[in-house]
Amino acid sequence: MAALLAARAFLEIRYLAGDARRVSEDRSPEDDLERIRFLADVCHNMPGIAQPRPWRPSRRGAPGSSVQQAMAKRPMGWAWHTAGPEKRAWMLRHIENAGLQWTPPPPLPARRKGPSPMTLRQRAGVLLGRWPVRPPAGHLSLPPEAHVLKALDSDAICALYEEAGRLRLGLGKGGPWLRAHLDADSVHYLVPDPASYYWPGMPSTRGEIDWWQCTALLRMCDGEQVSGMVAVLPETFAALPSTLPRRKQVRLVHHARTTERDTYLWGRDHKAECDPQLCGFVPETTGDPPPDD
Repeated sequence: MAALLAARAFLEIRYLAGDARRVSEDRSPEDDLERIRFLADVCHNMPGIAQPRPWRPSRRGAPGSSVQQAMAKRPMGWAWHTAGPEKRAWMLRHIENAGLQWTPPPPLPARRKGPSPMTLRQRAGVLLGRWPVRPPAGHLSLPPEAHVLKALDSDAICALYEEAGRLRLGLGKGGPWLRAHLDADSVHYLVPDPASYYWPGMPSTRGEIDWWQCTALLRMCDGEQVSGMVAVLPETFAALPSTLPRRKQVRLVHHARTTERDTYLWGRDHKAECDPQLCGFVPETTGDPPPDD
């Protein structure tokens, strides 16, 4: 299906870009460019859908989210549900013209609140104290001082986000928005858990990555626990106090890995009710919710 739609889009783009089109049709070049943009936007993901690679998690041993699992079952799900009425009509017209029958994929699931239940394997790992963070193939493990989950207060979490922004490490944007919306009285958690493409030693715009991508498990002002990402220098992380029992650390790492809602999604849902009287945050002067890193 995806291959068919991509082929139809390429044919139309080739026609729109041809010289014969300029002579025979009474449409401006701007109209043609807009149509080409439309077709490219509809089908830019189609080649990957037509020949999908086997799905691999960005972190070894981490489960796929509910959206990723749905996409594995119906690869056209994202392309269909992010398309507007005009794009969907274009897809259906070409599918019908090809004499094919196709049922559009069901809606993508909403990202669930809270973590997924642990599997038996994960529960066994907790009992044995087996650390869940493992290196990608061909890379060394993180050092022992990274195999720790640390409990931090709101000031410490905000300081880490501020340091990441000040040093331009590339991950972590919080500022006044984050400070205003964290539950100031709750404990938050932080653990080095780099994705394969952020593993230390991988190339980046600043040379090799020399920081740790950390997952933060944050309690927001309404009580919901969400995830976040922040880049932390190894020496900064090592200097943070470690106070939690080992089994609790391992359990919380699994908890953080399976928490699908992040600060961006929480902030998007909270935006309508965000008010200086409620949160102490003034959007006009301090910016928007942090992006989904």
